[in-house]
Amino acid sequence: MSLTPSIQPVMPKLKRHTMELLLNRGVRLDGRRLDEVRRVEIVPGYVERAEGSALVKLGETVVLAGVKMDVVAPFPDTPNEGVLVVHAEFVPLASPTFEPGPPDENAIELARVIDRSLREIRAVALDKLVLEPGKHVWRVYVDIYVLNHDGNLFDASALAAMAALLTARIPTAVKEGDRYRVDRSRFTGLLPINHRVVTVTTAKIGNKLLVDPSYEEEQVADTRLVVAVSEEGLVAGMQKTGMGSLDYDEVLRIVDTAIRKSRVYLEALKTYVDPYREKLEQQLAQQAAEQQPGEEQAPPPPPRRAEEAAEEEPVAPQPVVEEEEAAQQETLEEQGAEE
Repeated sequence: MSLTPSIQPVMPKLKRHTMELLLNRGVRLDGRRLDEVRRVEIVPGYVERAEGSALVKLGETVVLAGVKMDVVAPFPDTPNEGVLVVHAEFVPLASPTFEPGPPDENAIELARVIDRSLREIRAVALDKLVLEPGKHVWRVYVDIYVLNHDGNLFDASALAAMAALLTARIPTAVKEGDRYRVDRSRFTGLLPINHRVVTVTTAKIGNKLLVDPSYEEEQVADTRLVVAVSEEGLVAGMQKTGMGSLDYDEVLRIVDTAIRKSRVYLEALKTYVDPYREKLEQQLAQQAAEQQPGEEQAPPPPPRRAEEAAEEEPVAPQPVVEEEEAAQQETLEEQGAEE
């Protein structure tokens, strides 16, 4: 459970009272039902220079995620696996409550929740990112940037991270001596993914449970529970924030709702990301087909001019018959003189 303090504006009592009256009638301040998720939009491949990227809009909340890869030594306890690193940053322009400087505890908590959600379900096939066991493996960086904060950063960030990983391409690793150089102008394939995972956040206000809370709803919420769910409907992790409490029945209801509502986010991945991923697969297959197998052959020498060929033509040897006859004649004369 997180009790991380944060600078939050004071919610006017009149607005809170209005919100509670609407919740008692089963309606939220923005007109949604209690279990209704805001509109989801995903723009895959948003950053051209990254190995993978995606921009996610969850209502008015906007999050950008990017993937970058390099070659490092593996951890001693996992010599046959790649490395996954998740980092989150709250851009100051995204909210009046965000301050410039290094990531605060809220950003660190967000990154850890996304990291655990991906790691526990083994969403990324890290065992397929090994160049030399125990020596060289791929390290996958997932950078999350909050561009506009209108509530529920967990779900938007998890969706952006998953979409970026699905569109990530593995660059070429060129071995030079005992090291590897990363050639980002060529790619060998897409990042191997085992499972897709998303998070569903539920806030508790009084005795009401709200899915996908907005910024204003988060300000008056007693507590929140983030549930990570895989595409198979498995719970990959949970994180509670806030001082309020949840009883056993409420936790069961939240988990059941999270499993049902995760289909909304998973369907958004299929709608927006899968066509882009198929396009990348076709491009990579075409590049592989155009590439010549085996080692590159040296180019043929340029054609020589006729004058150069004539100059380099070998000269035929001259006959030596006359020289041999003259030598024999000299030998006979010398023998006659001696006699």
